[in-house]
Amino acid sequence: MTAAPHTGSPQRETDLNALQSVHEAMTGFSQEFKGFQSDIHQKFQQQDERMNRLDQKTLTGARPVLGTTDMVQPHQKAIGAYLRNGDDDALRGLELEEKALSTAVNGDGGYLVDPVTSDTIKSVLSATASIRAIANVVTVQATSYDVLIDSSEAEAGWADETSPSTESGTPTIERISIPLYELSALPKASQRLLDDSAFDVENWLAGRIAEKFARSEAAAFIAGDGIDKPTGILSHPAVDNDSWSWGNLGYIATGTDGAFAGGDALIDLVYALGAEYRANGQFVMNSKTAGAVRKLKDADGRFLWSDGLAAGEPARLLGYPVLIAEDMPDIAADADAIAFGDFSAGYTIAERPDLRILRDPFSAKPHVLFYATKRVGGDVSDFAAIKLLRFSVA
Repeated sequence: MTAAPHTGSPQRETDLNALQSVHEAMTGFSQEFKGFQSDIHQKFQQQDERMNRLDQKTLTGARPVLGTTDMVQPHQKAIGAYLRNGDDDALRGLELEEKALSTAVNGDGGYLVDPVTSDTIKSVLSATASIRAIANVVTVQATSYDVLIDSSEAEAGWADETSPSTESGTPTIERISIPLYELSALPKASQRLLDDSAFDVENWLAGRIAEKFARSEAAAFIAGDGIDKPTGILSHPAVDNDSWSWGNLGYIATGTDGAFAGGDALIDLVYALGAEYRANGQFVMNSKTAGAVRKLKDADGRFLWSDGLAAGEPARLLGYPVLIAEDMPDIAADADAIAFGDFSAGYTIAERPDLRILRDPFSAKPHVLFYATKRVGGDVSDFAAIKLLRFSVA
């Protein structure tokens, strides 16, 4: 007897139907996702087009940026022609405009150098090992700069709702006037060198001027006598810190003439400075003094001096930065060889922003002299912010 053909169980038919339903659902989902992708892509395209149109409108209506190369180049070309061959026609008709400020180039006392050269000189001066690097530097248009200091203690008191408040005392205001003096440099070059188009006269001149200015400034900010130059830190009277008064700088004695009696004097120097200044305190000394300080150790044999951990970071003494200023005096009997203080509060440098150049082809033939001048002044602005270490018994 022959068996009937197998047509499939009901379960198998159910599974096939389920698979077909899943396949149809996945096909529908894929089509819907492609449609969603297309819609998102279209919206992104529309957004990009809107942003591009907005950028174009902004750039079209934007005001030209001040100080761009388009403004600097005419001055650079004009000053370059003047330095090389004395042609000042372009300079005489040139004006530098900055919003409401207009500075005409004047040949009476020389011509203003272009901003690029001026900025190069300023950056070199700021980077040199000078008090300028840590002092308060202000720009003025006048012939002097006045600093007002309240040297009295702030008064306050407690009161209740019924008791009358007591009147506080009148503050003592100290006025310090810092006059500006003319700082000059006189580099020279041969006319043959200036005629060489490969010679970068602007950078050469900026480097020579910055070098001369940096040397003169650094010396004046430390020991200038205030006669036709800034008044230096060490030009003011120094008194024992226990009897300090305004107008003087307080000093701490090492206990030994011309030498250290250990590292305790440095610790005393740090804590002789008020707490409000100590947070920004810095040491200032020359290289020879730094060499002696590096050898000092505490009671546990650890060096008081620590070098900077990163390139360009200043060394530290008792945790405070050290500025090496070669114009500070060497260690000697009664010498104030180390200064410590908040120099941003204690010393102010005032300067005019303009730098002038006058070309002189006659005084040193066959060379051409360049007489560069700027006006700068400096003085102690807070006598409580700086203390000195004196190498003496008392």
